[in-house]
Amino acid sequence: MDLHEFASRYVIPRGAKVNLNQTDADERFWAPPEMRHAGERMFDKLRDELQALQKVLYAQGKHRVLIILQAMDTGGKDGCVKHVFSRVDPQGITVKAFKKPSEEELSHDFLWRVHPHVPGNGQIVVFNRSHYEDIIAVRVKKLRPDEVWKKRYRHIVDFEKMLVDEGTTILKFFLHISPEEQKARLESRLRQPEKHWKLNPDDLQDRGQWHDFMATYDELLSRTSTAHAPWYVIPADRKWYRNLVVAQLVVSRLQALQMEYPKPTWDPGSIVID
Repeated sequence: MDLHEFASRYVIPRGAKVNLNQTDADERFWAPPEMRHAGERMFDKLRDELQALQKVLYAQGKHRVLIILQAMDTGGKDGCVKHVFSRVDPQGITVKAFKKPSEEELSHDFLWRVHPHVPGNGQIVVFNRSHYEDIIAVRVKKLRPDEVWKKRYRHIVDFEKMLVDEGTTILKFFLHISPEEQKARLESRLRQPEKHWKLNPDDLQDRGQWHDFMATYDELLSRTSTAHAPWYVIPADRKWYRNLVVAQLVVSRLQALQMEYPKPTWDPGSIVID
């Protein structure tokens, strides 16, 4: 597999104009339907590689990795975290879900609640939703005047540039599903009582604003995909393919860090254990 070609298929180049309505959410270029079993075997191998890379990341204590997941409701953020990172040592990874801001959070600038959760040395942090909600939700639901959220594109780009300059690797994934697949997933939740807790009637209101959300994401992805923190649009109608692509991109970026275990400051040959 040509990893450069693999990444370039899904990355949004800086300055590119995004049109999600013309982006295939069911694309499976690197593992067509007849290759699904091979894709699943590849994914299993990637999880082992991710586990090994995370051990070195934690031991070296030099690099920081921030992974940002955005999607429409039912887009698969939870499932992606669960499956892609299932073999990673819990000591070295934190998942932070950003929900509706509290009154205290609203009394500060919009990045105040985000900054304390970025990764430290040796850590992977996954944002399940993120600071981008302070543009997406605010704009579509008209929670603040336009002049408020319009400034946030620049604030976010500057914030992420500061994190990268300070040593953080940022990976941003938009898990792209079709409205037809969302309908199927919502109906599945309705049919299964044990999944009713995952269904919020507000999700249906957001579904009714699908075109507004897509237009907002088009602009957001176009304006905030940068050289230092690019966006990847991941076809997410097929959960197994979504997981495969995300795992491959994460593994590739960790490999590019050229990490190694720290060398001891003492001579192992001089140690005798009684």
